[in-house]
Amino acid sequence: MLKDLFRFSLTENSRPGSEANLDGPSDHARALAKLADQFDRSAAVAGSAAAANSASADRAPTFDQIYQNAAVKPPRLTYNILKISEMLQSPHLEGMSSEARRCSLLMALEAAGAEVEDLLQDAVVRQRALNDFEDSEQNRLKTLEARKAQENCDIQAELDRLTGQYMALIQANVDEVAREQDSFRAWQKRKQFEVHRITEAATICVPPGTGNGGLTAVLERATALRK
Repeated sequence: MLKDLFRFSLTENSRPGSEANLDGPSDHARALAKLADQFDRSAAVAGSAAAANSASADRAPTFDQIYQNAAVKPPRLTYNILKISEMLQSPHLEGMSSEARRCSLLMALEAAGAEVEDLLQDAVVRQRALNDFEDSEQNRLKTLEARKAQENCDIQAELDRLTGQYMALIQANVDEVAREQDSFRAWQKRKQFEVHRITEAATICVPPGTGNGGLTAVLERATALRK
């Protein structure tokens, strides 16, 4: 029986580890509000990171809970493998050689009627429970990582889509201003031509004089003639 137990224990110790669209609304304001709400929820989680880490540590079950929830529960023994571990820490065994400590424990177990085979079976069952729990937690973590990675991709895609839309709006505003500026400069050129025509026609109406030939000078000469 001891050989079978040790073979089972070695198998347990050497086994490999287990492998285990945000469509925004057409209305930009609603789309941004939706995205902002998602970011607010993410920020609330990130803002309590320290508390989350503490809660995560508290959420982890104790070893006793793991043993009791295992598929195969440790046998109920007066002296189990954990009790032996406690006995090894006894101050009465301090300073003893490894062989002397082993003999002392075996004598105590024999006196208590505890079977070594039962203790080794208890050790195997507990190790298997711990390994099974570790495997399940690794699978849970991988699932969580994959889900959160997909959520991040969806959020980034939505952010890129909205950024593209608003960059297009910004560019449209810049282009509109540029068109209006070009239109105004073209009108200024037409205005200069129109003023020149008016000035030329007004100059014919009054005698020639000195100074520049602007409309203002022409009007001043016309006013002087009337006095």
